[in-house]
Amino acid sequence: MSEGFEIVFPAIRGIQAGREYYVSMCPLRLLPRLFVFNEEEILPEMRAQRQLNRSRIPEMARYITENPNDYVFSAITVSVDGQVEFERLSSDEETGRIGMLHIPMDSRFVINDGQHRRAAIEIALRERPELSDETISVVFFLDIGLERCQQMFADLNRYAIRPSKSLGVLYDHRDETALLAKGLVLKSKIFRDVVEVEKTTLSPRSRRLFTLSAIYNATNELISGVDLEEPQEAAELAVKFWEEVAQHMKEWELVRNGQITAGEVRQDFINSHGVVLQALARVGNTLVRKHPNDWQKKLKKLSDIDWKRSNAALWEGRALLGGRVSKAQQNIILTANAIKQKLGIELSPEEQRVEDAFNRGEHAAA
Repeated sequence: MSEGFEIVFPAIRGIQAGREYYVSMCPLRLLPRLFVFNEEEILPEMRAQRQLNRSRIPEMARYITENPNDYVFSAITVSVDGQVEFERLSSDEETGRIGMLHIPMDSRFVINDGQHRRAAIEIALRERPELSDETISVVFFLDIGLERCQQMFADLNRYAIRPSKSLGVLYDHRDETALLAKGLVLKSKIFRDVVEVEKTTLSPRSRRLFTLSAIYNATNELISGVDLEEPQEAAELAVKFWEEVAQHMKEWELVRNGQITAGEVRQDFINSHGVVLQALARVGNTLVRKHPNDWQKKLKKLSDIDWKRSNAALWEGRALLGGRVSKAQQNIILTANAIKQKLGIELSPEEQRVEDAFNRGEHAAA
C-alpha cells in the first residue's frame, strides 16, 4: 500500500567510519508513528536494543510536562532499513551536505538509542498537545542488518557514564532541595571549603570532609514532613540545625582549624560520612517536629557519642557492615536509632521494628 510513497526529512549528511549518516529534526507528534521498538517478546539476542524500563517513563514524561519552557532532550539515534536516497540542494562540496532525505514509507525504523525518550514524549503529548509541533533531533544510520544494529547499541552505551550525584545537585536549578543544599554550603561556615561538589566519593587524600550529595540527602531528610511555609524557612532551619550539630562534633572543628586532615577524620571516624549525616538529619526531623521550641538542647549529648570507626560495639551492623560504611536505608535507620537512644529520644514504631529485628539478629549471631 505504501509503494511509491515516501517520507522526506530536511537533513545534513555526514560521514562516520566511512559510512553515511544523516541528521534531521522530527516533530514530536510524529515520533510515536514513525519510530517503533523491537517487539518485547523477541529473544534478547534477536533484538537491537534493551527492553523498556517502564518505571522510568512517567518520571521522564513529568520532566517535560512540568518544564515545557526549558526541557532538554538529546538526539534519538535510528537505523533505517530501506532504500534511502539523499537529494543534495547544491552541487557545491560544502553546501551539498544539506539536502532532503527521502525514505520509502515501507522502510523499517529501529531506535538504537532514545527509546525511553520517545515513550516519554508520547505520554507527555497527551497532557500537553501544544508541544506536538516542537522538534527533536534524529540521527539516521543506514541499517545493514541486526548484527550492525546490535553493535551500534553496544557502542553508543559503551562509554555512557552518569554524572555523579554531587555534580547533578550542583547543576540542578529546579530541585528546591538542591538549591537549599547549595545555599547551605555557601552560607554556613561549617561547610564552607570542606565540601566536594563534583564527586560522590572522596579519596583518602581529599581535603574535603563532606560531599554535596551527602548534604543534599541529609537536608532532604531533615525537612521532610516539616511544616514550612516558605523556602527561606527551610534554609534557616537547615543552617541552624547543622551549625548546632557542628558545635558537638569536635573532629569537624579540628579539620576547619587545620589541626587534623579531612582524610584522617574519614579514616578513623564515621561522623562525616553520608550515613551518619542522614541519620543525624533523621533525628533532627523528629526533634524539629516534636520539640519545635527546644530541639537545640536535645542535641547537646551528641558530644558524648564515640564516633570512632573502631567502636564496633556500637556501629557494627548499623553504620558499618564488616567494618565498611554502608549507606543502605536500613543502616541509616539503625544509625539514627543509636543516636536517638544516646540522646534519650523515643523511637517511632517503624524504627522500633527495625531495632527489634536488629537485636534478634544480633542475639542469634551471638
